[in-house]
Amino acid sequence: MGCAVTPTGRRARGGRSGSTPGWSAPISMQRVHAINRLPMSPRRSSRPPIWTQGAGSNDKKPAAKPSRESLGRSRGGLTSKIHLAADTRCRPISRVISAGHRHDSLAFELVMSGIRIRRRGPGRPRTRPGQVLGDKAYSSRAIRSHLRRRRITTTIPEPSDQRVNRLKRGSKGGRPPKFDAESYKQRNVVERAINKLKGHRAVATRYDKRDFVFRGTIDVASIRIWLRDPVP
Repeated sequence: MGCAVTPTGRRARGGRSGSTPGWSAPISMQRVHAINRLPMSPRRSSRPPIWTQGAGSNDKKPAAKPSRESLGRSRGGLTSKIHLAADTRCRPISRVISAGHRHDSLAFELVMSGIRIRRRGPGRPRTRPGQVLGDKAYSSRAIRSHLRRRRITTTIPEPSDQRVNRLKRGSKGGRPPKFDAESYKQRNVVERAINKLKGHRAVATRYDKRDFVFRGTIDVASIRIWLRDPVP
């Protein structure tokens, strides 16, 4: 699959001691105003900061609604993500579009439900592949249970943090998931399929505002890939 974790003392609001005025000087001398300080960090001050100029970075802005045009915000600005399933000939067979900041595993079941493989003879198209190869982003209990329930062979590596947590639990952590390193070498087909899609400029750089238009653009690019390699 393709498809990317107190202050304890009593202080005044401005950071000075409780009753100290904004300036102080002996009676026999002229008053000297205190030097204006830059606004404190929002984490260290209860009052809202006063920004002098410019806007914050893009990652500070609220993200768009997940169901709104499949656009999300990141440090690069507005981004979209293509969740893809491909066959062994690097041809797309199912795709889901989401906002760029969404995790890969959230669209796994949607991608699997969109698989339709035509049979050589009569009958309904196949919806259950024989094997699924995925990277570490898809290593979760929910995904492994979903594939086991559908009797699909799973080849997904176990991340190091999950391995450590499983070993800490001892016998309650269960057995390590089955993993075939030799079969996992074939996972590069989905990366090559994504590169084929990115060969189309309208897919690599999204120019479409609406989500359904961008989905149509990806479908047209996928059809061109299939027409170049129509062998079943």
